[in-house]
Amino acid sequence: MVNSINTNAGSNIGLQSLNKTNNGLDALRERLATGKKINGPTPDPSTFAIAQKLIGEIGGTVAVKEGLNAAEATTGVAISAGQAVSDLLIDLKGIAIKASQDGLDATSRQALETEFNALRDQIGTVVDSAGFNGTNLIQAGGTGLDVLASEAGDRFNVAARDLSAGGLGIAGLTLGSAADAANAANALDGAVADASAKLADLGASAKRIETQADATTKLTDSLRQGVGNLVDTDLGADAAALAASQVSQSLGIQALGIANAAPRYLTELF
Repeated sequence: MVNSINTNAGSNIGLQSLNKTNNGLDALRERLATGKKINGPTPDPSTFAIAQKLIGEIGGTVAVKEGLNAAEATTGVAISAGQAVSDLLIDLKGIAIKASQDGLDATSRQALETEFNALRDQIGTVVDSAGFNGTNLIQAGGTGLDVLASEAGDRFNVAARDLSAGGLGIAGLTLGSAADAANAANALDGAVADASAKLADLGASAKRIETQADATTKLTDSLRQGVGNLVDTDLGADAAALAASQVSQSLGIQALGIANAAPRYLTELF
């Protein structure tokens, strides 16, 4: 190499090497600070594009899961209220059987009918309070629940099941006589069976929602793991690389200092 005081080739080479080391240090520091080896499209455009697509899918599955959670709550409230209605029907049947006995005096029959009517009214209260997020699956005239099952737009419907007194056919029952009470008891047998069937339908829908929610959670976790595999950095390896690069930086600074001093040594020869 020709020695020159005008062009310091050694300094140029040293500066290039130091700049390269500094750039590497900056990249390592960014990776360690963010926990990601890819923080934008520049280092690896194709991997960044794939990761962004997966992140978009994660956003979609999270939104679906939130909808499924709401649907699960809606059906859960309806089922809990429906179970309460079923218990009230059994209590009503017991009162009707008591009232079907011959020989009851008017006062006793009136007391039983008052209790019967109060419990039947309570069914109305339970049913009316079974709504969640604006949807009531067991009230008269309910429209059901449209459930989004996937990011692709797949849907299924949870049908409403009328568990009101009218829907169960017990709205007009009376215990005015032993015969009326016997008829009421028979009607309540049918109402209990009807309520059980409707609750079974709601339970099947709730199970479907639960299964779909679990599958969506697993899918979201898999997508997040895939994104992590693409963009997450190896903190241990990068920390070791940072320490090594810092040593290289220190040596590069010393080498650059030596190279910059070379022209001065040349002038001292004259």
